[in-house]
Amino acid sequence: MSYMLAIKLQRIGKKHQPSYRFIVAEKKSKMQAPPVEDLGSYNPFTKATNVQKDRILHWIKMGAQPTLTVHNLLVGQGVVMAPKRAVKMKKAVAAPAPEAAAAPAAEAPAAEAPKAETAEGATA
Repeated sequence: MSYMLAIKLQRIGKKHQPSYRFIVAEKKSKMQAPPVEDLGSYNPFTKATNVQKDRILHWIKMGAQPTLTVHNLLVGQGVVMAPKRAVKMKKAVAAPAPEAAAAPAAEAPAAEAPKAETAEGATA
């Protein structure tokens, strides 16, 4: 039985101090599952990346697919010669914000109109 392998990031480190490992694991496995192989590390604060280039290329050759973020990090390191891929982020649901922004805009001209009338009444 063959499994789909992926090169992905596994979070390590303390609270509010994340650090990541590049690992080869099953595509659908949970992040706490034991990886097939550890391929390097990435620190997002210092942007320090340590990768085993030969092992990453070996796993890609064997059919392991890097995730979008891993692919972009490997392109930045010069391990993979390909263009960066766009990572689509989920948008936060902000339904009340557009209504709140539209309401003051609708009230603002109405508030300005009485000031103009009182100024005209004072001059007349």
